[in-house]
Amino acid sequence: MLELFFDSQETALLPVLMSSAWSPALINLSLLLTFPGPDGEKTWPKKYPFCGGVFQSPIDFHNDILQYDTTLLPLELVGYNVSSTDHFMLTNNGHSVRMSLFPTMHIRNLPFQYTATQLHLHWGNRNKPEGSEHTVSGRHFAAELHIVHYNSDKYPDVTAAIDKSDGLAVLAILIEIGPFNPSYEKIFSHFQNVKYKDQIALVPGFDIQELLPDQLDEYYRYEGSLTTPPCYPSVLWTVFRHPVKVSQEQLLALETALYCTQPNDPTPLEMVNNFRHIQEFDERLVSVSFRQGKLQISMLWLGPTSTKMCI
Repeated sequence: MLELFFDSQETALLPVLMSSAWSPALINLSLLLTFPGPDGEKTWPKKYPFCGGVFQSPIDFHNDILQYDTTLLPLELVGYNVSSTDHFMLTNNGHSVRMSLFPTMHIRNLPFQYTATQLHLHWGNRNKPEGSEHTVSGRHFAAELHIVHYNSDKYPDVTAAIDKSDGLAVLAILIEIGPFNPSYEKIFSHFQNVKYKDQIALVPGFDIQELLPDQLDEYYRYEGSLTTPPCYPSVLWTVFRHPVKVSQEQLLALETALYCTQPNDPTPLEMVNNFRHIQEFDERLVSVSFRQGKLQISMLWLGPTSTKMCI
């Protein structure tokens, strides 16, 4: 999800964030778009042609399209541990909850250095917790976290990088139900403060690497696209093989706490099912950093996909 402009509330908070050594230039990652109706994503190509093009995301990972690549290295995460005296900005942008990240955060062991800009989540609903975007052997996980970075070796900012074939790198973390996760609670505990669209909260800094699985050396790697309009095919995807776990109660909070609408809207709309359907593979290569065998899949079969998005 990519936002290219500030809103008035974000601008008002800039002095606070600047005092924490935060750079406002890199917040811009999530287009404020509205696509009402049950067939929302089917209408995207009419206005955004790339959404109907090739090399789109997400995709399904299954054995016959995977190739083991011995050159894939464990990712090196630099600057991910942020002091609690600094603050991230958490925003309800009407189609997800997004947290802006610091420009001192980088990924290495990719073709270029990529600088972090934001993270956001995709999820289903309380009745069908099947909200991951990527799937493994046709199976959905409960939710999915995306940590978005731009190619800072080649481009001055994310706006310049967003539509370039080597512009973005996204880390995707699959989420399933398990024990309580104190690291994810550092974000989830603020949902009541961003319940409605355009609401903003400050989150004390913590180590963002806590949100990732322990095994950073096992992942799927492929070239794809943004999963929301304008759907530019500009993303180098790293989808970690092993999911992280959050509790049933934490997942329920994600599925029920947020609204796409503003506080005074007479017809409030729950923010649910904000994930895109699986896209055509288009004969791409998916490299994996682990030897193929039985694929890691969710222990919980969550049924077929069903998307009714508020974007």
